Amino acid sequence: MSLVFPLSSNFNAVICCSAAATSSRRRRPAVILPGLGNNTGDYAKLRLTLQDNYGISTVVANVSRIDWLRNAAGLVDPNYWRGTLRPRPVLDWYLKRVERAVQEAKELAQGGTFSLIGHSAGGWLARVYMEEYGATDVSLLLTLGTPHQPPPKGVPGVIDQTRGLLNYVERNCAKAVYTPQLKYVCIAGRYIQGARIFGGSSMNVMSAVPVDGDQMISEVAIVDDANNSTPSSPTWRARVVGQGYKQVCGQADVWGDGVVPEVAAHLEGALNLSFEGVYHSPVGSDDVSRPWYGSPAVLEQWVTHLLD
Repeated sequence: MSLVFPLSSNFNAVICCSAAATSSRRRRPAVILPGLGNNTGDYAKLRLTLQDNYGISTVVANVSRIDWLRNAAGLVDPNYWRGTLRPRPVLDWYLKRVERAVQEAKELAQGGTFSLIGHSAGGWLARVYMEEYGATDVSLLLTLGTPHQPPPKGVPGVIDQTRGLLNYVERNCAKAVYTPQLKYVCIAGRYIQGARIFGGSSMNVMSAVPVDGDQMISEVAIVDDANNSTPSSPTWRARVVGQGYKQVCGQADVWGDGVVPEVAAHLEGALNLSFEGVYHSPVGSDDVSRPWYGSPAVLEQWVTHLLD
């Protein structure tokens, strides 16, 4: 089943009432996993907003921008060149940082569960962490602009920039679920529609992802669908962005958050949500003209999942 509903004052009221109704209950803590190229400080405002406005104690995994250079170790792995790279040992440094943050969150949880919030690559790295370290204390995995789907094979001009990592995740990590014990919530942004380098845009991306009608475990909510028209004459920016989208999902003329296409940020079996006008990264974002997933007005729309 797919759900499509516009952003409205009534929808906001439902979220606000939900937050107010749970204000007296103890919140489970959350761990934020930074995305590729991001550092801990990029999420400082999100962490403070969660703690000050919603009472959610939050730990950000300790990552610096220079730490990402450690990934260059994968260049000496033959699997890198074969496109069959595995997360370990190349990304062990990141998983260890997550483990430290998780231990801190467990202390805050005092025997309860906690949430994982993965931004961009942090979302699929959270899945790797859960597979390698266990997920018994995790009750929610919420991903923000995460490229979950491996790029399609055999598409001209498409190169797997993860060198096989997403294929590994798809094959070896647990499938997404939406159960009372463990919930996967995958959030995508619809900030800009890409375009092909040559020619106009040939399609509008689906505003809803079809799922198994027997189970309400993979829904899509499109928030504020006012700006979904296909541009008649794509801008150069749309064409450049579209080439980035193509490397991720094999198509250029789809909607996405400026970096990750919407279709790749959703995961079968999860609760899948899409938000209009939401940019990929906290770096270069603006809460008014270019909000990202963690901007206050956007956070207000998904924070209810951390309060359940």
